[in-house]
Amino acid sequence: MGLRDLQEVAEMGTIKTKLMTVVAMTALVASVALAGRPPEQQRTMDKIRRELVTLPYYGVFDNLEYKLEGGTLTLYGQVVRPSTREDAARRVARIEGVDRVINNIDVLPLSGFDDSIRAREYRAIFRTGSLYRYAMGGNPSIHIVVNGGRVTLEGLVSSQMDSQLAYMAARGVSGVFAVTNNLRVSGRS
Repeated sequence: MGLRDLQEVAEMGTIKTKLMTVVAMTALVASVALAGRPPEQQRTMDKIRRELVTLPYYGVFDNLEYKLEGGTLTLYGQVVRPSTREDAARRVARIEGVDRVINNIDVLPLSGFDDSIRAREYRAIFRTGSLYRYAMGGNPSIHIVVNGGRVTLEGLVSSQMDSQLAYMAARGVSGVFAVTNNLRVSGRS
């Protein structure tokens, strides 16, 4: 192998290294674009979610959501107990990266009628097919919000079929005025 051959091999190695660098940078940029937020903001979002789902009285009849813009965190959703609303705001205010909390969580009015619908909806939905698995664990993935005889299904299910089954079961409960199905299928937004 002559000097010229060695130079070509070295040049090929340099080109290969540059190409690998370009591919790696493209992958990095794509992953950041797909994630949509910097890693520190994602960690903050994960902490917020963890704090909300571990609230002592947060359950199947509550729905909490949030939006983080800069250091401002907006909470919204519906809860059965006023203490859940206050605990949610208090807990997330302590998280690093949250400078301000706007608490737009609605407390559902006390109603024996709605309580009766909640119990019947719970039984109807979680006794349908294999939907019982969504009620397991400390934080069910299907949430049943009842307000004035109107039912809204919130949360995450694994298939469109499960979403449809839950909706049909909810519609079959007597005394319900309307059912809104906001269930999201995992892997979709």
